[in-house]
Amino acid sequence: MKPKIGFVGVGRMGANMARHLKDEGYDVAVVYDVFSEAAEELAKELGAQCASNLPSVTAAADVVITVVTDDSAMRDIFKIQGDTLLANAEGTIFINCATLSPEVHEEVAQAAEAVGAKALEAAMASSITQARNGTLYLMVGGEEADFEEQRELLETLSTALRHVGPIGSAAKVKALVNMVMNINTAALAEGLGLGDALGLDLTMLRDIFAQTGANSRVLETDAEDMQIRDHECYFSAAHAAKDSGIANDLAKQVGVAVPLSEATEAQYQKMVGQGLGELDKSGIAELTFKGRGA
Repeated sequence: MKPKIGFVGVGRMGANMARHLKDEGYDVAVVYDVFSEAAEELAKELGAQCASNLPSVTAAADVVITVVTDDSAMRDIFKIQGDTLLANAEGTIFINCATLSPEVHEEVAQAAEAVGAKALEAAMASSITQARNGTLYLMVGGEEADFEEQRELLETLSTALRHVGPIGSAAKVKALVNMVMNINTAALAEGLGLGDALGLDLTMLRDIFAQTGANSRVLETDAEDMQIRDHECYFSAAHAAKDSGIANDLAKQVGVAVPLSEATEAQYQKMVGQGLGELDKSGIAELTFKGRGA
């Protein structure tokens, strides 16, 4: 029998994961978001309860999937007392999908264990379309037995699923995935911006990039958007800044220099500072093309 599912955080990713699980026959019993209007709309769409507080989510679900914005938000929903998912949580499984620091995932797992609950981290190397279609790339950290117990649910959300180690491991891997992706995106924006300033045909340049050592996954996903200035958000510049910062903090902890990643974080932080943080990560081209006013 499939478990009852609760969602905390129903923005772009969480809402589409919930829709997919509903399509696949899961009982998405309850949803919650600090932006109550988003939760109310999704609850109506899915026929779910719209929880007004976090203990109500835990009470209504066997498995709670969280997709929150950052470390602070995660600590808030798993605080020890008050409005918290940990209230009467014995037997609950928490699957935490946000890109966070490894330390926070470890803290949450320890807090869950203390009340008789379990936690997995399921880092997502994918975007909104994959969340809706159940084709996420999931990297899971936690006890292997807990992973196997939730394998069917996790496979329903993904086409690629890997257990990468204990709690905290998936956050480290995800930080490095996004670190490299963000560097590649920033480099592509500079290459195309310079090509434009040199008067080159950018469609021709993109084609040559694709057939040479300049090729990359972000060339496929972001290059045309950079050229035509279509920055509809799939992965925001603000999230890119946050995630590069997580990787850079990890590098400091182990004494490894990452100057390219630090420069990339600075570029994305510049976007945030200029009010461009909700553009897609491809919007970094607004900083590298002459005449775009950034």
